[in-house]
Amino acid sequence: MIWGAILLASACWAITFGWSGGNFWVKIGLSVVAVSFYSLFWQRPRISFRLHSFLYGLLSAAALYLIFFLGNKIAAQILPGAKTQVNAIYSLGAGVSKIPVFLLLFFITGPGEEIFWRGFLQERLMTAWGNLSGCLMTIALYCGVHVFSRNPVLILASLVAGTFWGLLYLWRKDLLVQITSHSFWSAVIFAVAPVQ
Repeated sequence: MIWGAILLASACWAITFGWSGGNFWVKIGLSVVAVSFYSLFWQRPRISFRLHSFLYGLLSAAALYLIFFLGNKIAAQILPGAKTQVNAIYSLGAGVSKIPVFLLLFFITGPGEEIFWRGFLQERLMTAWGNLSGCLMTIALYCGVHVFSRNPVLILASLVAGTFWGLLYLWRKDLLVQITSHSFWSAVIFAVAPVQ
């Protein structure tokens, strides 16, 4: 079940980033739907709707956005080609209106990725290997599937975001926090206020 999840995520992200055909947003949306359905087949997510969880999620999204905003400024100064690589990330979805991108990120990829990566995979790995080891394994896997992008800045960004959300889940174990954080962060950073 865990190996199946890892293989499916690897195949989906390999197609999303490795296949030059098709629209990037459609590919990532379908990939997230596929891994979400896989995890939902095996386990129903436990999501409790509480105001404080939503607020934690909003605050964590703002904190992660600030990390990326500052990281982009620093990377441009110390990493050769960082600006070009950041522009390449944003060009993946070029030519698509910001409104459907926002809706996709907010309602499908943000919730779906957290249901799969943290609510299913990290939860199962923490159960099998212990909390810290399971968290670290999930971070490595989340970063690993982004290797298919062949973009060092995107790989580094996935490591930072994966570590942030992995530790957040380790601390709170609350999928509403995760979903709120990921959904708001990704929708804002890609469709509202890019850091490029």
